[in-house]
Amino acid sequence: MTMLPDFKLETYLAKWEFSARYHMTASDMESMSVAELLALATPEDRAAFDALRLGYIETMGTPPLRSAIAGTYAGLQPEDVLAFAGAEEGIFCAMHALLDKDSHAVIVTPNYQSSETLPLSICATTGVALRERENWALDVDELHVALKPYTKLVLINFPHNPTGKVIDRASFDAVVTLCRERGITLFSDEVYRGLERRPELQLPQAADVYERGISLNVMSKAYGLPGLRVGWIACRDRALLSRMERIKHYLSICNAGPSEHLAVIALKARARIVARNLALIERNLGDVNAFFAEFGELFDWQVPDGGCIGFPRYKGKDGVESFCKRLAEEIGVVLLPSSIYQSALTPTPTDRFRIGFGRSYVPEGIAAMRAWLRSNRQAA
Repeated sequence: MTMLPDFKLETYLAKWEFSARYHMTASDMESMSVAELLALATPEDRAAFDALRLGYIETMGTPPLRSAIAGTYAGLQPEDVLAFAGAEEGIFCAMHALLDKDSHAVIVTPNYQSSETLPLSICATTGVALRERENWALDVDELHVALKPYTKLVLINFPHNPTGKVIDRASFDAVVTLCRERGITLFSDEVYRGLERRPELQLPQAADVYERGISLNVMSKAYGLPGLRVGWIACRDRALLSRMERIKHYLSICNAGPSEHLAVIALKARARIVARNLALIERNLGDVNAFFAEFGELFDWQVPDGGCIGFPRYKGKDGVESFCKRLAEEIGVVLLPSSIYQSALTPTPTDRFRIGFGRSYVPEGIAAMRAWLRSNRQAA
């Protein structure tokens, strides 16, 4: 196996995430305790959790979990679902099941690093960058030009990490049409689906609308339950799912039974959980918007279409790397500089940073940043 490069995002967060006062670049929603989640369970599901035996479970995922996941799609069956230990394992298995050295992949950038690095480690890969100056629009014509006769995969991610962009429905449909005309698999990272600012922004799930569509999702982001380590791929190509399953045999083999049972409880209560998370985002965005408005000389900010992260520009003379470093070291506020999203395929911005607004402590973190910037403004 080809040695993969250092995972810059995970290395960066390993240094700061658990030592900082405010993890203000968190990419997931506010989590909950086991007791809080169990309080959402039906009496039957709570009793089943208490009686759960700690043995191995099915590699594909338990029948109740696959059934609950299938219920979040328009026309899929439990047999169209494969569970993973988080979304990362799903990306790994899918790329290795789909691609070989004679393949070609097209990746929308910027992106979560493994979504670019893994295809690049296997086959020829082309990047299509979202257009920063057009509010991160996707140029479908540019994507069309990037396709080759042997392209096997197009990978998209909306709501997007790190910008929060959701492309319009016409652009999404055009991507599906391009893939369908050529028999190309469309891999759609949908981990932030459900956190759109307005319901009409929400895109269809790829597995629902395209026979070669792959939908990736996870309990970590929109649901705020990363500690469960439960993700999944939904896909109508059951032979492909079987190939992914055989790759998973070399990785986690199976998920943790308690985690899958808790994920079932959360999925059954998803309307309440997502509503809670949307309300928290709305409250936090009030503080975030006010902060960026106060320091307009330092930041360019536009409210993202969806998700719980954004990608503002930093205009300070010291540069975004220095800005993020000083915040972390001097007041324990962690942001993610855009160098973490550097792509080997396309130019990427060098003056932006990722900020998260899905945690309960966001107002406190914003207050700490405001006080620090005011102090530095006075000192100057």
